[in-house]
Amino acid sequence: MSRTYSISELAAEFDVTTRSIRFYEDQGLLHPSRRGQTRIYSSKDRVRLKLILRGKRLGFSLAETKELFDLWDETLSGSEKQLNLLLKTINGKRAELEQQLKDIAMVQLELDSAEARCLEALNELEQTKMTVE
Repeated sequence: MSRTYSISELAAEFDVTTRSIRFYEDQGLLHPSRRGQTRIYSSKDRVRLKLILRGKRLGFSLAETKELFDLWDETLSGSEKQLNLLLKTINGKRAELEQQLKDIAMVQLELDSAEARCLEALNELEQTKMTVE
């Protein structure tokens, strides 16, 4: 028999709230079985939760993650479709990150310039203060 998990075990393991896990279930990303009102999560659900959280850190939307899961769950053709979709998504994320890096570099230059102007103005104020005294 394969290992099962309670919602609180998964929440503790991945440092998320039980509410988040129930939300992922509502979104169709997790499919626990039930014993009465108790949710019973499989090893597959545990792996999916890990992938959901990793995807979030990498900037994947829940819809993108669900699409990948749905393709994975299809027949043999799903594997090729999933890999092509994943490559397309990776390229899109890479382009977004490259743009963000350019934006960050531009903001850093603007901050450097603003800092230099502030330091220069402070220096001029100090010089003026010394000549007045």
